[in-house]
Amino acid sequence: MEKCETKTSLRSFRAALPGTVGLVPTMGALHEGHLSLVRRARAENDHVIATIFVNPTQFGPNEDLDTYPRAAEADLALLRAEGVDAVFTPAPAEMYHPDAQTVVETTQLAKILIGRLRPGHFRGVATVVTKLFNICQPDAAYFGEKDYQQLQVIRTMVRDLDIPVRIEGVPTMREADGLAMSSRNLRLTPEARAAAPALHAALSAVQGRPGLSVGRMRKLLREILERAEGAEIASIDIRDAATLAPVTGTPDEPVVVLLAVRFGPVLLIDNRVIAPVKDRP
Repeated sequence: MEKCETKTSLRSFRAALPGTVGLVPTMGALHEGHLSLVRRARAENDHVIATIFVNPTQFGPNEDLDTYPRAAEADLALLRAEGVDAVFTPAPAEMYHPDAQTVVETTQLAKILIGRLRPGHFRGVATVVTKLFNICQPDAAYFGEKDYQQLQVIRTMVRDLDIPVRIEGVPTMREADGLAMSSRNLRLTPEARAAAPALHAALSAVQGRPGLSVGRMRKLLREILERAEGAEIASIDIRDAATLAPVTGTPDEPVVVLLAVRFGPVLLIDNRVIAPVKDRP
């Protein structure tokens, strides 16, 4: 596996690759969820490039950039074992010119939901992903469906800017107790880790009650989450699954239920797409 620390070295490596390339962008602290992206990319392409870059521009001033989990050597070993062809591990100074003044933003999607909780977050995501696409020149890129809004932002960005990269969403990987796999789980206290599966329990509860109105879904979700020790509900949103537009009444099209819950300083997110009764067998 080639380890590239500069844009020049990765571009040279990429230029010599025949066939198709799948890109798996990550911020490191890899877990089975990341590896599922790698395996999907490997199955659908001739070559796989992964990136490990904790992107400072998607963190706010009071967020967890400095404490975000990092495990460089373990990450490289995992990627090597999965047969990744190259990994791009740039420093921030390699990715951002000191006088950089250009950003990429989906002006509407970036300001709702998680974008409302974390102003500027999706501007940072869209900018760095655009840069990675320009540097790596992949045929396809792979992102987890756990970050549902991020996936929609990237798909919209690629559509609007005519970027010739196929975007593939990969289903969320979960722990045995249902907690969505996330690098931030490493920062949970034992008590918070024990309570965190409440997100999965809440989503499963509304999924198991077809025909609920948006209001009744929101009430049920809140009741379950409020019983979780140490949980601070940041947001409960029920949106159109395709557009993320607000939904009212009893949905007649698929909706996505999006949860954001804090356990101490750690913000966890999870989601579930729920089909209306008419679409159920």
